[in-house]
Amino acid sequence: MVGFALRRCLGAVPTLFAVVTLAFFLMRLAPGGPFDLERPLEAKIMENLQRVYGLDRPLHEQYLRYLANLLQGDLGPSFFMRDFTVGQILMQGLPVSMALGASAILLALVVGTGLGAFAAWRQNSAADHAVVGLATAGVTIPNFVVAPVLQIVFGLGLAWLPVGGWNDGAVRNAILPVIVLALPQIAVVARMIRAAMIEALRADHIRTLRSLGLGTFIVVVHALRGAMLPIVSYLGPTAAALLTGSVVVETIFGLPGIGRYFVEGALNRDYTLVMGTVVVVAVFVLVFNLVVDILYAALDPRVRYE
Repeated sequence: MVGFALRRCLGAVPTLFAVVTLAFFLMRLAPGGPFDLERPLEAKIMENLQRVYGLDRPLHEQYLRYLANLLQGDLGPSFFMRDFTVGQILMQGLPVSMALGASAILLALVVGTGLGAFAAWRQNSAADHAVVGLATAGVTIPNFVVAPVLQIVFGLGLAWLPVGGWNDGAVRNAILPVIVLALPQIAVVARMIRAAMIEALRADHIRTLRSLGLGTFIVVVHALRGAMLPIVSYLGPTAAALLTGSVVVETIFGLPGIGRYFVEGALNRDYTLVMGTVVVVAVFVLVFNLVVDILYAALDPRVRYE
């Protein structure tokens, strides 16, 4: 297992290099620049800014310089928030995004697994049809529709929860964003667990357990272990996306996560901030894909990595 993990880490290096390279040149191909304003700057000021940030150099030199700094852990200065480096901005935003994402994943796993297992156990019943219907609605309704509705109902109408802001991580500020992030994941997890559980409950070893008169809880637990394999595969990239910030949710609720910083960086042509966000997301995706492979071996004894 250790050898497999080391090989995967080494194999992730070319992938990360390709992602960084593609993102770097795509950013430069986009029209406009970090210092293009409605009222253009004087030519001398623009020249000085270009020289200070190294934008006056040929593109290939900028690329090689960025790679050299990246290898040293330096993501560069922010072009828009000029009092901060990209590393400082991401260190401020990443804890917020990770707290929201981790809470949403935990909520989705608990609620989605419970609903899916219950629907599978009561297959073709009214409860099963209700779970499937709700899950379908949860998948089809996008976050940018759910979020304003919850803000209007629970923030403006009932005045139970704040409609936005962070306030030093107060729990009340995180409730609505976490619910909005978790709802589509709950729906997906419930549908996947239901389908996998139906198949698992028909397996020979589960039939044997039921014929021996074991309790429902024990039977469901054994079936659930096999049904979790598709969920593990699904949660790899999903967890990486949620933990590194949801662009829509963080923007709507005004949260200082890296998803919101990514939007601001893209709108302001802040090359280094966008690149820093891309690097963080790519690292999370690669790490969670490795974790998924390891969990597969832990959940399924037939899987072995040499």
